[in-house]
Amino acid sequence: MLLSRDVQYTADDTLMAGRLIIPGGEERRPAVLVFHEASGLTEHELDSARRIAELGYVAFAADYHGSSRPDDDAGRMARLEYLAASPARMRSIGRAALEIVVAEPHADPARIAAIGYCFGAVMALELARDHADLKAVAGFHPGWADHDPQDSRNITGKVLLCIGSEDPWMPLQQRLALEEEMRAAGVDWQLNLYGGAKHGFTNPSTSRSPEPAVDYHEASDRRSWQAMLALFSEVFAA
Repeated sequence: MLLSRDVQYTADDTLMAGRLIIPGGEERRPAVLVFHEASGLTEHELDSARRIAELGYVAFAADYHGSSRPDDDAGRMARLEYLAASPARMRSIGRAALEIVVAEPHADPARIAAIGYCFGAVMALELARDHADLKAVAGFHPGWADHDPQDSRNITGKVLLCIGSEDPWMPLQQRLALEEEMRAAGVDWQLNLYGGAKHGFTNPSTSRSPEPAVDYHEASDRRSWQAMLALFSEVFAA
């Protein structure tokens, strides 16, 4: 049986609202932070958190918009630009979410990972670049924000990046830059490239998007999820 509760917390002078999902039992378990897509915390990320909790992990679907959540494309772009302009701001928001998990009695603070979708992957990576004690980071169709590549030397966990070959927001040049950054930083990293997949390939609702660069891709969704689970099995092994 899963126990679920909504959690309000403050970050960047903004009231955030996430959801903590805990498997039954009293023992401490590995925990996973889930950072949402640009549009905000939706059923897509909540479902991911539930599926993770069903596997026996504590899951926290975190929030990085809060009361500033945008409701249209222009607002989303402005919000992402605001966040991306300050890695320190992204890190402080990520740290606030991490503190929720660390404080949860059912979570093992020595076994925490973070995953993120779209700009959520940027949030997860920036938290890792802040020397957060994350055993793993998994990013699905990650976005991009300017940052200091040298900060990736602070990443202590393993990194998995799952990218669609047809994603115009992560073209070859940026993929190569990410590879070089991870390599130079000495990170234990993987980059999985999924043929035929566009941006947002894990989210079934993107099949209704009018944006031609965005679409759901069932095979890549399934394969990337399995890649993430394999990473969790590796880093959370007792």
